[in-house]
Amino acid sequence: MRYSLVFIFILLLTSCDYFNVKKISSEAILKEELETFNWNDVDEYPSFKACDSSTLKEDRTICFQQTITNNITSYLQKEQIVVNQDINETIMLYFQVSKKGELLLLQSKIDSLTTQEIPNINQLLINSLDSLPKIFPAIKRGQHVTTEFKLPIVIHVN
Repeated sequence: MRYSLVFIFILLLTSCDYFNVKKISSEAILKEELETFNWNDVDEYPSFKACDSSTLKEDRTICFQQTITNNITSYLQKEQIVVNQDINETIMLYFQVSKKGELLLLQSKIDSLTTQEIPNINQLLINSLDSLPKIFPAIKRGQHVTTEFKLPIVIHVN
């Protein structure tokens, strides 16, 4: 009986650890959440009002890119661009849409021949972006976020 009381007493002393609950700080929860967060994917891509009718994320993305491409193309077609050599090039434009919906041209990769033939091509691209309609920023987990993307633009001048 004595051994059984000692055994029960030891069992009671060690079993108290099973009832201890570890407290997790809010910083630890936030850190864990940020590690599992996919920063390269957004819930909703930036959009224009004209693209709101699309329900699929891919369709809205394509609509957004086509709206920018069409705007740049129509603006460049209105300009009187005179060249000595034919130009048929794809320009890579790198954009940023802020969480306030402001579009910024970060960088443009343009061939040296195009830059030589159209020295003000960067200014023409920036001016074409100024005439875009209001942009609704990307959304990630219910919050407006800044996004960056690249867009190819084909330039063909004879």
